[in-house]
Amino acid sequence: MSQWSLSQLLSSLHEDIQQRLSVVRKTFVHPGTKGDASENVWIDMLDTYLPKRYQAAKAHVVDSLGNFSQQIDVVVFDRQYSPFIFTYENETIIPAESVYAVFEAKQTADAGLVAYAQEKVASVRRLHRTSLPIPHAGGTYPAKPLIPILGGLLTFESEWRPALGPSMDKALKAELAEGRLDIGCVAAHGHFFYDQASGAYSYTSENKPATAFLFKLIAQLQFSGTVPMIDIEAYGQWLTK
Repeated sequence: MSQWSLSQLLSSLHEDIQQRLSVVRKTFVHPGTKGDASENVWIDMLDTYLPKRYQAAKAHVVDSLGNFSQQIDVVVFDRQYSPFIFTYENETIIPAESVYAVFEAKQTADAGLVAYAQEKVASVRRLHRTSLPIPHAGGTYPAKPLIPILGGLLTFESEWRPALGPSMDKALKAELAEGRLDIGCVAAHGHFFYDQASGAYSYTSENKPATAFLFKLIAQLQFSGTVPMIDIEAYGQWLTK
């Protein structure tokens, strides 16, 4: 009989994330350093466990009209079909068409952070995205509809008690349009997601929140399909400006 335990493996994944976030909180005093370290923990987890068609990075998002998003702590974007990703002086710029999900990542969740995350997510969703018809051997497929960009929040702790209770629900429901947060994780307590069918948030408290969040994110990305075919020439017009 195998000595492996799937339950133990899944538990270990969460424990690793929670431990790393806990060490960051206890070790780093400077808020900026602490924030960067927290972001890196989540980015490393997503880069390790998401399918390789996806990549995660701290980045700005740009559209073909020249508009930029605010800086986003964690962007999950396409790496298989995206024709270009800019990197300059350690800053990453990702075309809006390549984005699957964006997250704000901090140590502790509170009403101010939720509102801030909603503003960040909205700055990405407001960007213009192109979608071209897709040529194939027998002709051309119509341009793909734009996929919804997931928005979310990633923290270690929560200022609320209970952590995923009425106060968090009130803060999340304050913005259900461009800034809506679809999914998130409070690693020490649980995870949440927005149910489109019911128009309500679902909260799950369990002892493996980071692993449960990862599985839920992968499931949602599966339903997103593939990013649209980007209009490179729309970006190329900026070469002459």
